[in-house]
Amino acid sequence: MSTQTFPVTGLTCGHCVGAITSELSVLAGVTDVQIDLVVEGTSTLRVTADQELTDDEVTQALDEAGDYKLASV
Repeated sequence: MSTQTFPVTGLTCGHCVGAITSELSVLAGVTDVQIDLVVEGTSTLRVTADQELTDDEVTQALDEAGDYKLASV
């Protein structure tokens, strides 16, 4: 099991959290998705999965969910 943390921008409400959670939850091996929402700031996304996800996989899920982006760290 691996838990990864990603900084994400563009979230404004609980609907955003739900959309991202839905998109990531369907990826193979993902067992948990948690988001600490910071409205119009940098939110924290935590994904627990059987194996680590790539930035590309997370970026694609964010694109499918809406106008959300991985933030630069």
